[in-house]
Amino acid sequence: MKSLSRLFAEIARHKVAAPLYLLAILAMVILPLPPLMLDALFTFNIVLAIIVILVSVSARRPLDFSVFPTIILATTLMRLTLNVASTRVVLLNGHQGTAAAGRVIEAFGHVVIGGNFVVGLVVFVILMIINFVVVTKGAERISEVSARFTLDALPGKQMAIDADLNAGVINQEAAQQRRRDIATEADFYGAMDGASKFVRGDAIAGILILIINLFGGVAIGALMHDMGFADAFRQYALMTIGDGLVAQIPALLLSSAAAIIVTRVSDSGDMQEQVGSQLLASPTVLLSAAGMMFVLAIIPGMPWPTFLAFAALLAFVGWRLRRAGEHAPAAADPAKVHQALLADGEIELEWNALPYVEVLSLTLGYKLVGLIDKAQGAPLSKRVKGVRQTLSESMGVLLPAVTVRDDLRLKPSQYAIAINGATLAEAEVYADRLMAIPSPEVYGQLDGLPGIDPAYAMPVTWIAPDDKARALGLGYQVVDCPSVIATHLNKVMRENLAELFRHDDVAALGERLSALAPKLAQALTQALGPSQQLKVFRALLTDTVSLKDIVPIATTLVEAADTSKDPIMLAAEVRSALKRQIVQGILGPRGEMKAFNLTAELENLLLGALSQAQQTGKPALDSFPIDPNVLQQLQVNMPIIRDQMKQHATAPILLVMPQIRPLLARYGRLFAPGLNVLSYNEVPENREVSLIGTLG
Repeated sequence: MKSLSRLFAEIARHKVAAPLYLLAILAMVILPLPPLMLDALFTFNIVLAIIVILVSVSARRPLDFSVFPTIILATTLMRLTLNVASTRVVLLNGHQGTAAAGRVIEAFGHVVIGGNFVVGLVVFVILMIINFVVVTKGAERISEVSARFTLDALPGKQMAIDADLNAGVINQEAAQQRRRDIATEADFYGAMDGASKFVRGDAIAGILILIINLFGGVAIGALMHDMGFADAFRQYALMTIGDGLVAQIPALLLSSAAAIIVTRVSDSGDMQEQVGSQLLASPTVLLSAAGMMFVLAIIPGMPWPTFLAFAALLAFVGWRLRRAGEHAPAAADPAKVHQALLADGEIELEWNALPYVEVLSLTLGYKLVGLIDKAQGAPLSKRVKGVRQTLSESMGVLLPAVTVRDDLRLKPSQYAIAINGATLAEAEVYADRLMAIPSPEVYGQLDGLPGIDPAYAMPVTWIAPDDKARALGLGYQVVDCPSVIATHLNKVMRENLAELFRHDDVAALGERLSALAPKLAQALTQALGPSQQLKVFRALLTDTVSLKDIVPIATTLVEAADTSKDPIMLAAEVRSALKRQIVQGILGPRGEMKAFNLTAELENLLLGALSQAQQTGKPALDSFPIDPNVLQQLQVNMPIIRDQMKQHATAPILLVMPQIRPLLARYGRLFAPGLNVLSYNEVPENREVSLIGTLG
């Protein structure tokens, strides 16, 4: 026994069970098997069918036996190849006697049907009718309906999970487990819908194999082995029917197991518990049945001993159940229970039961969940962590962690990026493909699915992984699906840095400054309160100005705070102090600055609008009202100059007066993302500036 256990352990550890199974299938199809081997395989087939139906009966819910569709396929394939092997043996050696096909086939031909091939044929036909017409047909219909209803119910179930999560009934882990169960349930019923076709096909194949074996055996016995027609028919009919029965009995068991699995509607217990508890739930029903059996027993000519015995049995069971119910404790009054719970404070809502809104989240459709599966290396999780780390280091602030989870409300290949619960971006990608991005010069076309780059809205082609080398050779840039999502996430985070920067981050930034320059940190706190600092830092992050070098930023704020507390004015002073870093980030260390500026007419219109707004109050420098025609002019021309400069491989820069830079920078972010709006004060002295055009 220990040696056998070690053998099974080694097979499981090295995962050789599937190759051995396939090898056995091929052997049964190709090689003539000895009768002893056939006996062992037929016995194993029967044992496996018994185990499967017992597991189906004891399973509390269909998902407890989610591998069942695969088992149906494996057992059906094994049974059909066994039929091929047994047919070969019966036709080759059947003239030697019924024992030539093995003891199992002989036993089913002689013992089960009494050696009478007519009885055997009738029994076989009855089994086929039960299996094919009744069990298989019903299970197939239930599988189809269950698959359709399960898919239709997915959105409602997902909303129920979210409602329970938001209500604090379940935690995040339980919600994720329920979502996984829902996805598995949908996959299971879809697979069962297809697996029922295997069972139906197996039943049809059994009928055809019986007919072929019967006529083929009689022809071989009569024509090739000089047997009389009657002897050949009797001998080959017994073996053929025995072969058919030994295959159809396990098939009937598996069909019944499939029907049991798909007809389960509750997970409160296994089939035996549910049937027992529900059939015996009412003593009145059993006592009524006992009375009906007693009436049948007293009718003249009826077999009264049998009817009276069952009447007595039902009456006894009903009496015991009624007596047990009388001694059961009375149920509590629901109203009193509710009042007691209220009095004890059991259902009081607390703050810690309320769910939190995720600051930054990435949700995935179920086809993309494998990208965060640790068993598959979790490539997307690694990319997301890398994006957060790189962006945090470059911007000098610790960005919040990204919550990555599945969401069945999304399309299977869709993902969504949300900040503070509001979805900012959605896109569809293909987890099993690569995205090929065309360069300015490509040398051919690729076969694949056309699409749009989620981050930069460029036309792309989704190609199979095998086409990567060809795509690179044709001049395409190729990236995988996790990198596509991570790039999109990086863009969304970079565009919303101000929203991701919070009050606690101001305190953390102050602690970093205190470690570097304690006196300066104290002076900054005295000059500007935390809320004022937050507004300034957010204004800088909106323009993607890094806070990494916090010392000169704080120095500038302390010096400028004496003259103005306006966060936009203070941010402009910081930008002027950091002009070398800002321009270097755009052009590199030595690049010549080629830029557009405004026409004198447009510049005067904007300065006049600002002056007029200042006469009526204190307007925000980034949102004072301007003429609608001027606004439309900016909306049309800003993207044009950006695209012109990009076509000439030049960083798009627009130089403007300092007073109107905040307003034009905001319009640049809205109308022409990627256009760098700089004031004349932000140009380093050592940079050569070349004006190549005007806007206006």
